[in-house]
Amino acid sequence: MMTNPSKRQVPKPESSVIQWLLDSDPAICWQVIRDLTNAPEKEVVAERAKIATQGWGAQLLAFQGVDGLWAGTAWNQGFDSTMHVLTLLREFGLDPMGDEARRAVGLVCEHVHWMGWDWDGTWKGRDFVGNPFFAGEVEPCINGQVMASGAYFGQDCQRILDRLLREQLPDGGWNCEAENGSTRSSFNTTICVLEALLEYELAGGNDTKVTEARLHGQEYLLERRLFHRLTTGEKIEQDREGSTVFTRFAFPNWWHYDILRGLDHLRRAGAKPDARVTEAVEMVESKRGSDGRWSLEVRYPGNMPIEMNETEGQPSRWITLRALRVLDWYDRYSLQS
Repeated sequence: MMTNPSKRQVPKPESSVIQWLLDSDPAICWQVIRDLTNAPEKEVVAERAKIATQGWGAQLLAFQGVDGLWAGTAWNQGFDSTMHVLTLLREFGLDPMGDEARRAVGLVCEHVHWMGWDWDGTWKGRDFVGNPFFAGEVEPCINGQVMASGAYFGQDCQRILDRLLREQLPDGGWNCEAENGSTRSSFNTTICVLEALLEYELAGGNDTKVTEARLHGQEYLLERRLFHRLTTGEKIEQDREGSTVFTRFAFPNWWHYDILRGLDHLRRAGAKPDARVTEAVEMVESKRGSDGRWSLEVRYPGNMPIEMNETEGQPSRWITLRALRVLDWYDRYSLQS
């Protein structure tokens, strides 16, 4: 039986760290004042509204083509495609009800398709104009990312949702290699799907099957203490391909899992932390620098659609924001125990 988090005294962020976070883009500032300060709601709303017209959010919106595409494609391996930009806009917190978001997503709905993939999931060749964008394609890691943005921006993603629910493995997670015979889930794929299911629920989706699937997937992470093998208990430093290091923090993550991403998902889902997250939380805390900040530990290769002034090995506002709110989430429950 799992116990509650242990009581402990964790240093609160210094005012200089908060000010450093606020000396940034609206995409970060509005989340800082929402999650780490006691700012009035009207200030949060006002700061969030700037994303569409200032800084990184405005830059991304300006790069969209009249055909609805970013980088000329629905998806690519370079991290600047339509799917990747919509992921960033969701991470930034662009107001889905705002005119700018409605226009951009409307263009995607009207024009963007998955080249090659037919509705039934069969491949018809690269020149075949296939599924509408928010109907998704076939890989659960990609479909999870598409659905997370689609649900956030109020789009009908029912085809993806139905497919993801069918593809959940007995251990609670998902794996893009399941079609090739894999019976074990992947941390990378699972976190992408969990974020999609949560966005569906946060957007007002009310389906007990979705909630049950998400909670089952959540247990997949918790049973493994976010980065341990269930069979042996050993720490998982990286995935089988060596392309993702679970204990090194990244932003953007794209399809890559790390323990900070997993913890931040649990926080956002309103999960009550228990002893199974303690080691992961302690690892997050151990990475705090003497200046109270966290560094960007890995930047995955690819063509970022915009630069956010974050350098691998240097203090990162995105990682610091995520780490501080994860620690706050954990500490709030530990003080109640």
